[in-house]
Amino acid sequence: MAGGAAQPGAELLNFAQFRDSSAQRLAYGYGARSLRELRAREFGRLAGNPHSQNVSSKLTHDTVEQVRYRILAHFHTSPDDYSVIFTAGCTAALKLVAEAFPWVSPGPESSGSRFCYLTDSHTSVVGMRKVTMAMNVTSIPVRPEDLWSAEKLATATSDPNCLLPHLFCYPAQSNFSGTRYPLSWIGEVKSGRMCPVSVPGKWFVLLDAASHVSTSPLDLSIHQADFVPLSFYKIFGFPTGLGALLVNNRTAPLLRKTYFGGGTAAAYLAGEDFYVPRQSVVERFEDGTISFLDVIALKHGFDALERLTGGMENIKQHTFTLTQYTYTALAALRYPNGAPVVQIYSDSEFSSPEVQGPIINFNVLDDNGNIIGYSEVDKMASLYNIHLRTGCFCNTGACQRHLGISNEMVKKHHQAGHICGDNVDLVDGQPTGSVRISFGYMSTLEDAQAFLRFIIATRLRPSDGQHLLQATPGETAVPRAESEVQSAVPATMDRCSPSPQEDAPTGSQVWNDLPTAVDAVALHPPLPEATRTQQTPSEQAAGVPEGGLGPHVVTNLYLYPIKSCAAFEVTKWPLGKQGLLYDRSWMVVNHNGICLSQKQEPRLCLIQPFIDLQQRIMVIKAKGMEPIEVPLDENSERAQICQSKVCADRVNTYDCGEKISSWLSKFFGRPCHLIKQSSNFQRNARKKHGKDQSPGTTAALSLVNEAQYLLINRSSVLELHQRLNTSDENRKVELFPMKDLISRFRANIITNGTRAFEEEKWDEISIGALHFQVSGPCHRCQMICIDQHTGQRNQDVFQKLSETRERKVNFGVYLMHTSLDLSSPHFLSVGSQVLPVLKENAECHHLPSSEEHQDVIS
Repeated sequence: MAGGAAQPGAELLNFAQFRDSSAQRLAYGYGARSLRELRAREFGRLAGNPHSQNVSSKLTHDTVEQVRYRILAHFHTSPDDYSVIFTAGCTAALKLVAEAFPWVSPGPESSGSRFCYLTDSHTSVVGMRKVTMAMNVTSIPVRPEDLWSAEKLATATSDPNCLLPHLFCYPAQSNFSGTRYPLSWIGEVKSGRMCPVSVPGKWFVLLDAASHVSTSPLDLSIHQADFVPLSFYKIFGFPTGLGALLVNNRTAPLLRKTYFGGGTAAAYLAGEDFYVPRQSVVERFEDGTISFLDVIALKHGFDALERLTGGMENIKQHTFTLTQYTYTALAALRYPNGAPVVQIYSDSEFSSPEVQGPIINFNVLDDNGNIIGYSEVDKMASLYNIHLRTGCFCNTGACQRHLGISNEMVKKHHQAGHICGDNVDLVDGQPTGSVRISFGYMSTLEDAQAFLRFIIATRLRPSDGQHLLQATPGETAVPRAESEVQSAVPATMDRCSPSPQEDAPTGSQVWNDLPTAVDAVALHPPLPEATRTQQTPSEQAAGVPEGGLGPHVVTNLYLYPIKSCAAFEVTKWPLGKQGLLYDRSWMVVNHNGICLSQKQEPRLCLIQPFIDLQQRIMVIKAKGMEPIEVPLDENSERAQICQSKVCADRVNTYDCGEKISSWLSKFFGRPCHLIKQSSNFQRNARKKHGKDQSPGTTAALSLVNEAQYLLINRSSVLELHQRLNTSDENRKVELFPMKDLISRFRANIITNGTRAFEEEKWDEISIGALHFQVSGPCHRCQMICIDQHTGQRNQDVFQKLSETRERKVNFGVYLMHTSLDLSSPHFLSVGSQVLPVLKENAECHHLPSSEEHQDVIS
């Protein structure tokens, strides 16, 4: 053929001709950009799946295999003795063993297998018993005391000729207390010289190494456990969701597998029950594509660990030194009356890293020996930029053993509403958990001392703590004064504040004829004296005596149109079905749609919204920004519906548009959006309706955290005000004016009570013709530390409140409508009389005066 002749099949490659010949319009690519260039720039890793046979995929496979060798070398073993099965984490590795172990169910000729586990085990180990129960295999919890006793006896009780398989699981290191259990138990149990329970058969051992290997070496050439689950996240901090099960090759052939996934079959048929597994244990148990990019990252993790520290033995010694130092200081701390400041839960005296890991578990005590709830300790710690772990740490067995919690008490706590991971730290004065600190390979002496300074600053006078910490020779002394402590450790905010509530309109036509002369009052007036407050127009309208005490009346009304933003003070305001009309109807979210609060972004308090009911707009102002308007009513045609969450509740919202988004993004310096709860979406209050409501009636909430309204008592604020301002009587300028304190608690209704904290004894109240059920106290978080006029933090308010409120930082009470007919408008007004009804058998107890209060916290 001539040189210019067309190549055979060239017409089949003509894509333009193909598109033109199609009966329908075909799309290719994404706009005008070249897809080839886009893929080359953004997806350079596309050539790398280890299931493929091309050169680049073979390279990925070989790299993964090299990482397996590196892992085994880290644990002083080799592929000759162990195989590495990658899993989704340590929990997934434990689940794999539970499902694949060769359990034998009891029958006429066999008593069946036993699954034994140390009571000081992680939830994920204890959870294996649900798998064994399905096979009628007996699960037996074993106390550490029983194993220590059996270790001393060390008498053979097993029949060497019986091969009935049993499994014993225990942690190399307790994740609760840091106790390090003897690795020699592995050989003792496997050889039959020590048995968890006296039954004939062959024992296999699973060593839960997740906590241990994060800071200590593990030599599997000496301590040859059958199964070793571990988590790489606990070693490196990355990657999450990747663990491994190290399987002893002598045990691997016994494992049985039911499900088979991609890559695990040598051959199978879809039309009949024919399946042949792959030969190697790794190929049989790694279903689907492993997370090969994360696996490859492990090599860099091990290399960095070795380069930075010189190895795990150095890490073990470093972290133990910090732990022993901190333990010694903590154990020495005493109140002036000689009572210990903390109660430490441990099985050792922190004498050696062979028996104790870098974990200290404790509870803080008051000077009478009463436990201070871990939730309050955690909140206070976050003010000092210290992150604690609290609760039972997914180890109920150890928690029960150390805290003396019986099985009946655990059930009682659950009936009282306590669940794992919540903030219910005390039930009837008894602790439900504790506080844990732990040290890693990059922890420093400064970290340990910052924690000790926090304990001293919040529990002792500076002079008391100074001497005690100097008792540890050769170490840096702690600060000499509390002012140094507070300046040395920056304060941060953490956790969810139970702030009040919202309300979207229940139908705009109801409010068209409402009065529009709504008084908005500034929150900044200076106060001349510590015991007097400068009256606002609201208080003058209410006829409140300047002394502060008088009959129960409403002295101030606030709504917070935008959640966590500044208050809008009014003298009279309409109600909706969710509370004060437009209270917490809007919230600011980040680019991921996550709600922002002052705990993450204190400058939210500098954004001031104003509601104009006549013009149906909200005007938003902030320093350095031009005011911007947002309509009160949503445009159903243009509204972009989106979903968000408020305190674990899903809410339907709509985006308020790019204009306000740009305004907020400019103010905060990062992408933000303003969203509003959809008017056709109802968020129901779970178990928060009043006792007078019918069973089918559910209270509606806006974007609030807890309830429709929050009420505080001025007498309670005055009590706190006096305590905060009498510590320095020579101060010329009031540190915490009354108006400032009131604004920190972000309440809707301020009343003029007669006694401090009497509101906590109320069961219900009437305000004018409106009736409310008191649904409980407001448990405060660190948001009360934020000055609502400047956005600056100061931990004194939370700390003083914590020490005076008997270990629970409660302030204010939540209210819910008992019944509300919205066929006609209803209003709350300043000056309205408040009529409380006491709880049955309730007695009002106000705190002792500031002069009588014994301050045990510096």
